[in-house]
Amino acid sequence: MIRTENLTLHYGGAQILHGITMEARAGEVTCIMGTNGVGKTSLLKALAGTHPRSGGAVEMGGERLGKLPPQAMARRGLANVPQGRMIFPLLTVTENLETGFAVLPRKDHRIPAEIYDLFPVLKDMAHRRGGDLSGGQQQQLAIARAMIMRPRVLLLDEPTEGIQPNIIQQIGRVIEHLRSRGDMAIILVEQYFEFAYGLGDRFYVLKRGTVAMEGTKAELGYDTLRATVSV
Repeated sequence: MIRTENLTLHYGGAQILHGITMEARAGEVTCIMGTNGVGKTSLLKALAGTHPRSGGAVEMGGERLGKLPPQAMARRGLANVPQGRMIFPLLTVTENLETGFAVLPRKDHRIPAEIYDLFPVLKDMAHRRGGDLSGGQQQQLAIARAMIMRPRVLLLDEPTEGIQPNIIQQIGRVIEHLRSRGDMAIILVEQYFEFAYGLGDRFYVLKRGTVAMEGTKAELGYDTLRATVSV
């Protein structure tokens, strides 16, 4: 569904990513793993268009893309749930969800029942402001807003960060549900190893902005992955 070839990225004069080649397939969860500061979030920013890549190629659905801004990537079917959630604190839950309509044709400007089936708390708090929600509820809102966009590719950056265990379990079930539909490639950056390993189908381990290890869960195995990302 989405792949990169020799992707590079700079922040000013500092090179952060060095020739990243990877792919994420529909119906799979692709995990980007590694210790802090190795370029995981930067890779998601390059894919989403929030920080333009310096070089290399990105293909999505077989189409080679230029250096597109985030709104253009969203219109092509990429939804991003960034670290920190980035919900609108002064808008209601419903209004936050409706911001996802921006990339959809008018006929699709509705909140699917599936959203409230997966996140019942959002229906209960529909008229509450986003800033009044707990961290876990805001994370659910951020994921639900991304789902409104009907993405082909979903980026999730540290979705369990600062979240209570029961909501982590719920988010895991939602990711499993989205994977089972088979029409979406999910790219997950996650420090909580057990959560990522339990969900992941394919893994890329980054070190110093390069791919140090890649493979499926069966190819790499628990012990090898755990040792690699714990160093």
